[in-house]
Amino acid sequence: MLLLMLVAATTLRLCPLARAQPLCRIHTVRTGKVFHIREQVQGDHLYFSSGTTRLMKHPCKKNIALYLGRQVFLTKNSFESSLLPFSIPTSMQVGIPEVTSAHFAGSVLLLVVNQKVYVYDYEANSWNASTGVEHPVSHISGDNCCYSGNSFCMDISNSVFAYLHGDQISQANIYFSNTRGYRFQKYAQERQAELVGSLGGIFYFYSLSQVGLLLVDQRKAMFGYSDHPLNRSFGLPFDYNGTLDVLIAPGQKGILIFWFEKSLLVSRNAGQLVNPVQVREGQHILYSSISEANITIHSVAANENELAVLTQENHLYYGSLGILSSSLIKFADQNIWSKEAVLMFTDVGMLEILTPLPDSISPAFDFQKCPVNIQAILMDPQLQVDVCKVELLQGEFENKMYTIDMNSELELTALMIPRPSTSPVPLVMVSNPHSLGLQAVIYEDGHTYDGNTKHRLNISLRQQQHWGRADPNFTSSIKRPTISTITLDIANKEISCLDLKPLTALISVGCDLEKKIVIQNEISACYNGVLDPVALQDNYSYIIEREAYDPNFRGQKATEDLEVPYHYEKLGCPILVYYDTPWKPVVELWREGKFQEVVEAEYVLLEVNGLFTYTYSLTADMALCSSQPQNWTTIAKTAGDKGPFAWDRENYVSCHDPNNNAPLRWPEVPYQILGGPTENKVVFDQRNGIYIFFISIVDPYYSYCHLETTFSVYVYGAFPLPIFPPEITIVLLTGATLLSVWLAYMIPKLLHTEQGLRVKGFWVDTVSHMPALPPLSDLHPALAAAPQAPQLSACT
Repeated sequence: MLLLMLVAATTLRLCPLARAQPLCRIHTVRTGKVFHIREQVQGDHLYFSSGTTRLMKHPCKKNIALYLGRQVFLTKNSFESSLLPFSIPTSMQVGIPEVTSAHFAGSVLLLVVNQKVYVYDYEANSWNASTGVEHPVSHISGDNCCYSGNSFCMDISNSVFAYLHGDQISQANIYFSNTRGYRFQKYAQERQAELVGSLGGIFYFYSLSQVGLLLVDQRKAMFGYSDHPLNRSFGLPFDYNGTLDVLIAPGQKGILIFWFEKSLLVSRNAGQLVNPVQVREGQHILYSSISEANITIHSVAANENELAVLTQENHLYYGSLGILSSSLIKFADQNIWSKEAVLMFTDVGMLEILTPLPDSISPAFDFQKCPVNIQAILMDPQLQVDVCKVELLQGEFENKMYTIDMNSELELTALMIPRPSTSPVPLVMVSNPHSLGLQAVIYEDGHTYDGNTKHRLNISLRQQQHWGRADPNFTSSIKRPTISTITLDIANKEISCLDLKPLTALISVGCDLEKKIVIQNEISACYNGVLDPVALQDNYSYIIEREAYDPNFRGQKATEDLEVPYHYEKLGCPILVYYDTPWKPVVELWREGKFQEVVEAEYVLLEVNGLFTYTYSLTADMALCSSQPQNWTTIAKTAGDKGPFAWDRENYVSCHDPNNNAPLRWPEVPYQILGGPTENKVVFDQRNGIYIFFISIVDPYYSYCHLETTFSVYVYGAFPLPIFPPEITIVLLTGATLLSVWLAYMIPKLLHTEQGLRVKGFWVDTVSHMPALPPLSDLHPALAAAPQAPQLSACT
């Protein structure tokens, strides 16, 4: 008992001491200087133009970061070694080596130096000057997607904007690159010339699938957006005091942080609503904004869910980027500020105050680090932080990426276990409700061993247009692929829930790359013995007559025959088709090696070698077209460099679309679209042989993918074409018939004339002098016993 009392007394005495502990313990990183080898900086020393320092971390490669201040440092190990100041080779001839903006784009670092863009590949240690930027620029912007192995994720990291901050927006020169900044091209947003004000920035908000243009006018700012439905109006205006830096929080959740020395604002929906960050003490709001708190911001750091602020008054503020609101709390004071100091999150709940230190005997700088354990500080009762109400929040979809193709659905599940006697409110949100809709159901799903109730959430995701609950003026164009994130968090979550991260997944409303189309081949030419599969695999080739194909796909006869090699590995054995039966292929949809359905959507065919000995069973009039239908000829005229096979879902316009205003001028032309609402089929000419078809699904509402393939057909049963034209044959047959009738009439009549009798006598005399035939018994003994037919006397 006495021992317990001593322990309790010791604990009571330690509490005030714990509160007096510093925020962090300082240590210095000094490496590579044991032998005092004096390194020299090669090239021009870079420096940052702003009066305050910045630190940029690569959102995907956590150890790579860029420090911007009076010196610039690039680290690949989170500043765990001494570094030489970053420099640019003198061969780049940058002039004044002043950096005004920087951005990590995948495996390269982009820098704006002296109003020009330069690319540094830190993996290959190589420099390049960007091409295509013809006017001075001051800033670059972009984002990074950290889900590897996906094409649209790579597109996010490759896309970069370059612009001159403060330009009049109507005349601003904006450049866009989809090559990670190596090549730029001019970019202009719709109605940009009509806007009034200056350019505060341009950003690609992938969480909303919009390009946002920040317009600044008379100390107010607002965002304009590029695509329907947000392009019809601006976001709500907000105060723009000073030149606000714009940070895009990693994770594609649409979180933006705007800050200046006297201002700190946050948006959770890509700039549509921008609100000031509050300062709290416990559950009470001390200041509704940073400007009211009368503090001067020196450095800001943010990760996916956390926000930290270092002020010139030696104060450190911390907050969470909650799903509903953001606020900061002030930590205990400590002498941690210096002009060169910056903040950097090293992990969840782990913050670091970094300061470069010059060395009098070496050009390499050391780094002073002061790590802050946020969770340990939040346990201080003086901060009046409530205990987290949730013990567990988990889901199998966390930090994963999914694809929802046209007419597809996605089902996700999550598990929440609250603390006893608490009522946390789970909240599911999507960053792009204009394209992605959801429905969530929560129910009790048993208890833990401790007796806590388990709550299960079932989340259904589908395109917003297919839920049938949103107005068309709210939804985005269903033809356009989009991106959205889904986030599951606790609405009233305490700031102490550091380890309870929101569950986030990235959803691509677009092409499912696992899908492909296959042409059904149940009756092949090899199965019926028409063709030999062994011969087809033995460098087989066939001849197309010059009268049957056009290499330019215009239906004109070629000048010479064409020998075509047959690729059996790709095409297999051809489908067997009788020439005189209208035909269309059976198209199957497969995903991950499994059959899904027979495709009923609209598609088109084209023979890859230019064969034109086939047509279609329907005309435009018979297909009930209300406008002139497209065909391969009209597509080729507008295809440009895409080649003859350019007809796809992006340029297809249905002739049954009421919004298609092309008049039906030629109703008798063949209707070249198969599938869909019509029963159109292919009709082959009287020609046997192999056809290799390219097929493309053109229905824009079937899939976001370019579903296309090639297959072969063998047409049989056609008789050879006649040597002479049918007209000549008919004339000759008619003439021969008439001549036979005339001879049948004239010959008996001529035999009764004197000349006829003379001819008749000549033939009788000739026959009488002919040798007699032997008896039948001599010809064949078996005929000797045959009864003799009675002899008939000749009549004279």
